[in-house]
Amino acid sequence: MDLLKHYGDTLAGASDMAAWIREVVGYGIRRPGSDAGHRIESWVASRLRYQGLDDVRAEPLDVPVWEPRSARLVAWPAGRSADAIELPAFALPYTQPSPGRDADLVALDPAAPGAVAGAIAVDTVDPVVLPGSLMREVATGRHDPTGELDDYQHLLPFGSRLGREVDAAVEQAASGYVGVLDMPWDTHDYYVPYDAVDRPLPAVWIDRSAGARLRDLLAGGRARGRIEVDASTRLGTTNNVIGTLPGASDEWVVIGTHHDAPWASAVEDASGIALVLAQAAFWARVPVRWRPHNLLFLVNGGHMAGGAGMSAFLAAHADLLDRVVLAIHLEHVAAATVVDEGRLVATGDPEVRWWFTSRDPGLERSVGAALKAENLHRSWVLPPDAFGEFPPTDGGVFHRHGVPLVDLLSAPAYLFDACDTLDKVHEPSLVPITRATVRIIDALTGRSAADLRAGSMPAEPAVPVEPAESTAPEADAAMAGS
Repeated sequence: MDLLKHYGDTLAGASDMAAWIREVVGYGIRRPGSDAGHRIESWVASRLRYQGLDDVRAEPLDVPVWEPRSARLVAWPAGRSADAIELPAFALPYTQPSPGRDADLVALDPAAPGAVAGAIAVDTVDPVVLPGSLMREVATGRHDPTGELDDYQHLLPFGSRLGREVDAAVEQAASGYVGVLDMPWDTHDYYVPYDAVDRPLPAVWIDRSAGARLRDLLAGGRARGRIEVDASTRLGTTNNVIGTLPGASDEWVVIGTHHDAPWASAVEDASGIALVLAQAAFWARVPVRWRPHNLLFLVNGGHMAGGAGMSAFLAAHADLLDRVVLAIHLEHVAAATVVDEGRLVATGDPEVRWWFTSRDPGLERSVGAALKAENLHRSWVLPPDAFGEFPPTDGGVFHRHGVPLVDLLSAPAYLFDACDTLDKVHEPSLVPITRATVRIIDALTGRSAADLRAGSMPAEPAVPVEPAESTAPEADAAMAGS
């Protein structure tokens, strides 16, 4: 049965989803355990109940709650404190508060690991550029009708140490850390790292312009500095919000995202919340017999605290995992951006999309067919282990537990920045992604959890995914299998 043909008029429209995103953003900065975070948990639960879901509940978990208030760096030429400059800053999450202790400012140099011991390490962080040619080598497929992915230079929201730049300073016994963000736009509002690990030193981000002033100071000879941070950490709680719908089998499809964010963020992940609510609204209006499996909607907390919410869910529901046919996680409906006169401006294009898809041939085919049917261009299809043990998504750890998955992720450079505002959401993608997700779930009809784990083909394979060209034999073999 073509569910979109019969029930497509019940889909939430782009204006509905955009309104949900605006409402989520309106709650403010919703970091784990914050007041805004608790308000959004209640709001999500109320929306799920409104859509008619069964057994909507909140499952609490403990998280460390980090509360920053102010930060700055004061620096001066050695022996000339009257010539001090004051540079605005943002404290790295879960690093130490400091009333300010004077120390030498020394460039962090991997070739001279002992140079920063006892000093404030100064580090320049350049965002990584991921070329399309490299993606082509690891992808199992793509939807790229305009042929632009091979030449696309994807600016990631991380430096080369993938958000753990400060750890080099910790390992080298520095007394503090200053990270100069060499982003294409001026910013120090960068919520990284977000693993909720305490680092035993004060640390701040400063923007590119402040970094230039600091480098000029260092170029003039020995310099001193002081990091001043007012912040605190306490134990608090957040909640995973869960709702269910019965289906035609006794197995499950999990549809999820996270509700917490580094700022009052729109893409990260108000857009994901809207996608999950749109799925709940659609499937609640489809008769039980046409839902291929039971459906569990998971909007978890603690993503910005080292993925604590997903870890708690997997621990609490370990007995469910063998009966999960597919876990779908939807994150980041992001617009591509350009820098215009120093400002980050959204374009009319979507940021490149990554569809992490377990290596089941039938599942890969259904994902490819859905992307093609909804013309979700700029889409790579990637194996779960393309970048590591599991996908870098909040739902990626399902892969570690052997659960088949389809995880959507975009990774725009502004993902952890306060400039992730409403204009960065690519609204034209909201409905097509929703329709594609319905198609992927509908294609699970007649398939079981054991079936997907065995990599069996469905009785009627979907349209093959458009192959990603490659010169790598191992990549060619993987694509031939799809």
